[in-house]
Amino acid sequence: MISAPFSNESAAGIAHVYRGTFVHATYHTAVEILEDGLLGVDTEGKIAFIGSGKEVDRLSQKWGFEAFAVTQLGQHEFFMPGMVDTHIHASQYSYAGTALDMPLLQWLNMYTFPVEACYKDLEFARNVYTHVVKRTLRNGTTTACYFATIHTDASLLLGQIANDFGQRALVGKVCMDTNNFIPHYKETPEESEGETNRFIGELLKKKYPLVRPVVTPRFAPSCSATLLGHLGEIAQNNDLHIQSHISETKEEVSLVKELFPDYDSYTDVYHRHNLLTDKTVMAHGCHLTDGELKLFRETGASIAHCPNSNISLCSGMLDVRRVLNHKVKLGLGTDVAGGYSPSMLDAVRRTLDTSKALTIQDTQYHTLTFEEVFRLATLGGSQALSLDENTGNFEVGKDFDALRVNTDAAGGPIDLINHGEGPKVYVAGKRVVPFVERP
Repeated sequence: MISAPFSNESAAGIAHVYRGTFVHATYHTAVEILEDGLLGVDTEGKIAFIGSGKEVDRLSQKWGFEAFAVTQLGQHEFFMPGMVDTHIHASQYSYAGTALDMPLLQWLNMYTFPVEACYKDLEFARNVYTHVVKRTLRNGTTTACYFATIHTDASLLLGQIANDFGQRALVGKVCMDTNNFIPHYKETPEESEGETNRFIGELLKKKYPLVRPVVTPRFAPSCSATLLGHLGEIAQNNDLHIQSHISETKEEVSLVKELFPDYDSYTDVYHRHNLLTDKTVMAHGCHLTDGELKLFRETGASIAHCPNSNISLCSGMLDVRRVLNHKVKLGLGTDVAGGYSPSMLDAVRRTLDTSKALTIQDTQYHTLTFEEVFRLATLGGSQALSLDENTGNFEVGKDFDALRVNTDAAGGPIDLINHGEGPKVYVAGKRVVPFVERP
């Protein structure tokens, strides 16, 4: 940490200044590369200014920092925004990479519910939650939208752990009053309502700077209409985020039609209980109709695309291009443990894989580009979680939520290949150094 060089009183709270390459997305450009940029961060962690490195003398006079104290990035380094995981089950991390031999509904009953029932044990919860927060941070996830379990105290513990490690997080105590396979892993509607209010109240009382509660009905098949109504009121009365699942599998969609016969669609179930708002993120959405996507657009609700899980559980393939054409907000999620990897880079790769698989099925399909998916993993995720006023890219006034990437780090996963002029590789119209990933 460098502080003394910024002691000039006219600096007005400038804490750090960085010079080098900045890569981010904007609302109009999928990837923007700022070469030899200069970025200042104030004492509250906000971006105070962005300029050119060539302006260092002028900017140092204006902002009151010493030019010699600027942190200079190396030739093969760059800053990018922290990645945003819009859907991850922290409570399922202990068995990630296993138990992927069943479709969704059977998988929940056989593996998920029995494991999640164990989180009444706070030491078990502390162990798993500490690991998942540390692992996702190491993987470059600076913001995560977490499902916990029905256990209030363990869910509060997840919020505390995220705060302690400095991860921005939306944390949800799971709500479900229907579970015919594991009867002890559910609550009554009244218990769920009361415990959700306790969870929200106690978490907000902590005043964590980066952690917020999110109202979390597991999904319509595990919630009665009474419980969904209670949760909609809680979210509305407290202006809270909402998360759940929707249209992950065709079997699930059919089940919802049986359970809620008087509703127009799966989306209508949530909408009529005030659970579809501009602070709602719904995971999956593989089988949504055009009419349902229109309702998402009208309400401002978003979709968390979880391609690893969609394939691993043979749930379906979300047509991201179609969602974006409907102007629905969309981010990426790892969906551990339906998805076997807690890495957002894996989510980026699987998103591209799914788009290419759709292209194999239809050669006229407009395949997603890497640049588009980069935006979905960063700014798109912040938009999906309605956090883009504070994070997602590099703009003055936003939090400096960033990853410092060194593509030439010793022992790292990338080999830089220099062939003189070499092949010309371009990202967003700018030439970049070609590289190959180490196995």
